[in-house]
Order: sequence, then structure tokens, then C-alpha cells
Amino acid sequence: MSQLSHFDESGASRMVDISAKASTARVAVASGVIIMAPTTLEMIQLRQFSKGDVCEVARLAGIMAAKQTSQIIPLCHPILLSGITVDFEVELPDRLKILATVKTSGQTGVEMEALTAVSAAGLTVYDMCKSVDRSMVISQIQLETKTGGKSGDYHRDTEQK
Repeated sequence: MSQLSHFDESGASRMVDISAKASTARVAVASGVIIMAPTTLEMIQLRQFSKGDVCEVARLAGIMAAKQTSQIIPLCHPILLSGITVDFEVELPDRLKILATVKTSGQTGVEMEALTAVSAAGLTVYDMCKSVDRSMVISQIQLETKTGGKSGDYHRDTEQK
């Protein structure tokens, strides 16, 4: 099991020691999609939900979740984040795409923070809209790009599924 960084040679869990790693600028972008009834998407666009502006509440949830990632994911390092954005793109007729970008200057990457932001934003959209559409599906939560660090850059191949 020694090839897995979160386990020692005997198989015991551990937090990876990053103390010897250099601090570098790091950025991660993650995305996800919520598939819903076209009428639900229209209601989101027209801000017709009594709970408030769905995208703005979901944006705040994503930002807050990114900041709490180390409290949610075991063995994830607490990281000082320098920037978090959560954006939405309408893909007619029935999809809302979520994009989260997280930045830091540190010793470890922010992929988990970006993925957590997308997940929390998606769950918040579901929570705010479930009164009119319980059939929504949150899917395709994935890392799009990451830059910085020893392992180098990663850019999802657009042909990958």
C-alpha cells in the first residue's frame, strides 16, 4: 500500500507530510451539472423561487463549503485560500452547469476544495428547487484543470467522458 499517499507501509491512515514542499501558486477548476425540468430552469433564470435567488444562495454555499473542505474530507489539509469563485451557465433546455475556481499559494493543491464547492452548490440548487422538481440529477462532478505544484498541470481532455 505504500504507493497510496494516505496510507503508510502497514496500511494505516495518515495525513501526508507536506512540510518539505515548496509553496507555489495553485489553481483548480471543477465543474458539475444539474439536469432538471426545463420549467425549473426557467424559474431559476426568472428568480421565481420564494426561498430567494437560487444561484446566489448556491454560490454562497459553494464558497462556504470550499473553505470547510478539511472539516468534511478526512485527511485533507486545512488550506489558506486566496480566491474562490462559483459560476453558473445555463445550458438549454434543461441543464445548469456549475464551475468553481479555487486559488491558493501553498504547499498542496486545491482540487478537493473546488470539487467540494461544486458539490455543495449543486446540493443547494436541489434543496431550493425540490418543491417543484424532485427529479433533478446532480452529475458529472469533475476536475477540469489544476495548475501548480510538483505534479504539474492537468487539463481534462475534452474527449474524455
